[in-house]
Amino acid sequence: MDFYAINSLRENHAGWSLLRAQNAPLALTFFMAAFTGPNQRNLRRQELIDVLDDVLFGLRDSEGEDRFPRPAGEYLDDWAADERQWLRKYYVPGEDEPHYDLTAAAEDVVRWVENLRGRDFVATQSRLTSIFAVLKQLVQQSETDPEVRLAELQQQRDGIDAEMQRIRDGNIRVMTGPEALDHLQQLTALAKDLLSDFREVEQNFRKLDRQVREQIATWDGTQGELLESIFDNQQDISSSLQGRTFQGFWDYLMSPQLRHELQDLLQRATHIEALAKTDMQAVANLHQDWLPAVEQTQATVRQLSQQMRRLLDDKVFLENKRIMQLIRSIESGALGTREAPPSGAFMEIDAPSVDVVLPFERPLYEPSRKVLVDDAVETADDADVDASALFGQFFVDKERLRANIDAILAEAEQTTLAEVTAAYPLSQGLAEVVAYYQLATESDWASINPEQSQRLSWQLPDGSIREATIEQIIFGRPA
Repeated sequence: MDFYAINSLRENHAGWSLLRAQNAPLALTFFMAAFTGPNQRNLRRQELIDVLDDVLFGLRDSEGEDRFPRPAGEYLDDWAADERQWLRKYYVPGEDEPHYDLTAAAEDVVRWVENLRGRDFVATQSRLTSIFAVLKQLVQQSETDPEVRLAELQQQRDGIDAEMQRIRDGNIRVMTGPEALDHLQQLTALAKDLLSDFREVEQNFRKLDRQVREQIATWDGTQGELLESIFDNQQDISSSLQGRTFQGFWDYLMSPQLRHELQDLLQRATHIEALAKTDMQAVANLHQDWLPAVEQTQATVRQLSQQMRRLLDDKVFLENKRIMQLIRSIESGALGTREAPPSGAFMEIDAPSVDVVLPFERPLYEPSRKVLVDDAVETADDADVDASALFGQFFVDKERLRANIDAILAEAEQTTLAEVTAAYPLSQGLAEVVAYYQLATESDWASINPEQSQRLSWQLPDGSIREATIEQIIFGRPA
């Protein structure tokens, strides 16, 4: 980077403007308290106002009432404005209250300020080990000579055999306290950097989508060329370097085998004696912090196709509107010249063609049939009818049932209705079973296996048990 590039960043970059702002300490304190500290994203406006009010109350109590005189809502609007871009303000479909998220530039500033405090313990050995591991994997996985790769694998096998023999002889080497703390610090730093990267990944996807929409908005070609351009751009988004690396991480995280291995390793790490005095609960919940961030980025990728479809629909609507305007102009021109047509040839049209219709092709006349309708209505004697059944109706909440299915699928690739009802017992009897059945028929990620059956049971208010045998219903996790 040269002088002009750095000067351009100083004038235009949102992170640099945050560092130069007069209220930068207040903004950074709030960002740490609301977003980076608890690892939260997509907060509603009222939630952020409550957090910012708490921060302002503490500062005004120590700095004076005139230190930060503006209300919390005005600070949020200022930080989310286009000239700031420290917060991203957007609306979720179906909600009127705006949501806020920290931008990638603002999070980079937060991480940089946190690192300015310095560290009592700097991880060096673990970084060197990571460098060797990554370099070794890069070289070995890029080798094309089979003999070289076999020799390297044989060398690794010999090393493993030697290590196993040392363990059998009772010579077990365990990490020392400083070494374990070194690797733990490296692990937590990488996990925080990964969470920080998700915002930048999502921002890059939105930039790619914005470029596609700008191209659609200024398109002057045909509809076929526009469709081809849209499909090419959508393929570019998914096949870009950003898209391929994120999809690889998503596939790795969604693999049941790798996810279970990760959970097992994190759980075993919490029992290391050398790290007993450290906060290992945060380490055990690393994968739980990743999932919401990855899911939001994945949702942004899914929205790209929907947004391009809506833009294309708008383009078709404008084209139809232009055609109707042409038709209206032709009609108005014809009406204007009806009373005084111009001399000579007014317009030319192609000669009309005659449709040949043979007499025997016409169907014979068939008289319509008269239908007798019995409209007599008999009055029923309902004096002895119990009308209480009309007031004893209840409603089965399908959203609650769908949430039960999603909770089970969070830990497994697929599940059956019997497993769902075992974890969340039926509380509304057969009506709830029918609702589950309807969810399965309406979902693209559920299947009904008529070859096998499953038995469901529930308890009535009087304590009796009812059972139902239905076809096996299997729910799968959406791709």
